[in-house]
Amino acid sequence: MTTQMIIRIDEEVKNRLNRLARLEGKTTSEMVREIIEERINERDIGAYIDDLWNRTGKKLKSKGVTPAGIEKAIKASRIKQG
Repeated sequence: MTTQMIIRIDEEVKNRLNRLARLEGKTTSEMVREIIEERINERDIGAYIDDLWNRTGKKLKSKGVTPAGIEKAIKASRIKQG
């Protein structure tokens, strides 16, 4: 489901956005949605951390590291820090 949002922006910014959208073959609305989504993704630390864990897990799995091995490494590093 989509919803409408009304915003106020400087006229020159709007004109530049319209030109850029035309150059990219998009509507202004498409551009605004993309810009907002990109910004949210940049700032969403939870999603970033989840992605980082997923990438790390895949890399470890591809190298043959097991969950037990990961747990052992975590425990060993905590002992060294403590």
